[in-house]
Amino acid sequence: MSTPVLPRRADGATLACLFVLSLLILPARLAVAGLPLSLTPAEILALSLGVVWVCAQMVSTTGVAKGGNPVRTALFVYGMLLLAVYGYTTYLYLPSDELNLADHTLVLYLGYASLLLVMCDGMGTRERLDFVLKAVVIGGAFAAIVALLQFRLDFDLTEYMRIPGLRHSSVEEVPTVISRSDLRRVAGTLGHPIEFGALSAMLLPLAAHLGFQARSRGEAAARWWICAAVIAAGLMFSVSRTAVLGLAGAGLILLVGWSNRRRLVTLGAFLVFLGVMKVLTPGLIGTFYNLFAGAGEDSSVIYRTHDYPFAMREFAKSPIFGRGLGTWYPFKHQVFDNQYLLSLVETGLVGVLGFVGVIVCGIVVALRVRRMSTDPNVRNLGLTIAACLVIPLLGAATFDLLSFPGITSVLFLLVGAAGALMRFERRDQKDRTVISSFHEPADLSRSLIAVTGNGQGSARSESS
Repeated sequence: MSTPVLPRRADGATLACLFVLSLLILPARLAVAGLPLSLTPAEILALSLGVVWVCAQMVSTTGVAKGGNPVRTALFVYGMLLLAVYGYTTYLYLPSDELNLADHTLVLYLGYASLLLVMCDGMGTRERLDFVLKAVVIGGAFAAIVALLQFRLDFDLTEYMRIPGLRHSSVEEVPTVISRSDLRRVAGTLGHPIEFGALSAMLLPLAAHLGFQARSRGEAAARWWICAAVIAAGLMFSVSRTAVLGLAGAGLILLVGWSNRRRLVTLGAFLVFLGVMKVLTPGLIGTFYNLFAGAGEDSSVIYRTHDYPFAMREFAKSPIFGRGLGTWYPFKHQVFDNQYLLSLVETGLVGVLGFVGVIVCGIVVALRVRRMSTDPNVRNLGLTIAACLVIPLLGAATFDLLSFPGITSVLFLLVGAAGALMRFERRDQKDRTVISSFHEPADLSRSLIAVTGNGQGSARSESS
């Protein structure tokens, strides 16, 4: 008689997957109706994750990790810096509109921190972490399919994804389909084509990792390679210079860490993909070439660079703490298509250092796991996460990254994943150390008897 399979209890991975699917499948413009703040379902779920994490830290029966972790420490420092910025700037005078935006932005950052903490502490095993990463890739593939419909058929599926209880978050919203060089630039389910392109660049290495991992384990890998191809096509349909720059930075990290065989296979697949895109979408490859060849005369590049002196004058007014979280916004102030400039103005030096510090910490931790582990799949995942986190470091110089919740959420999710990987690797190394400390089977048996408390029972059975 077979033993019935008990259903798995919901855990941090389950909650994180619900967040990911609501983030990438629901249109970014839909907010929950009836709230004083404009919050999407994903943002409310992120705040709920924070409540769950706090409650789980108060007990010892939920399996949530406790103890030191460099990622959690980096987040704590960043959070304290943002609270200092918020306290300093709200103590001074702020107009009511900017004060409301500062409150709203602080709530969003609380959600990002909650997501990172649940990823870092709420994953019980590497399999559960993989479960979340698979959900991220599937969500990204869905967004890319929506983008494909927008690009090829001029059909915007998000216009029909209207859910009771949700409303459009802004009247002055950027259209999901805009034009560049007689081509459509599409955003999928995200808020802007640049955000969609940069996010696709972050998810493409993850999809490739899942494909390589499945193949090494003898599992079906075709689904992940299909997701990778769809996400890569979505990246192209964004017609975004930022996406190409980010993918180039991530690709450089991956090519350095991969084997020669994997490099050749990847480069060959890349050339085939470009050939297919050239046949299916004439003019697309040439448009990307012109974006870089004519960058010196491109109006978008000129617009991004001409405001540096103005930003420095605003930064000089409050160089340490800035003028306030989220207070420099379009329709009232000049737009900075550069997150570093925007953060210098809004949060000062402390905000920029904290933001960069969290990303760099995630990269360093992921690379450290790669160095510590002997499992090739774990090593590749560490390298992949590090490569993905390079993209927002580069992308922050070309657009106001933190103004877009989609890519910002995935950024914090991957930093949390790096922290979870570190925790798993430390646990495995500790287990290996305990086992290797016993040189003979008798020593190991006596240790196991002492741990389980069966020593007396064993002695009585031997004497009888």
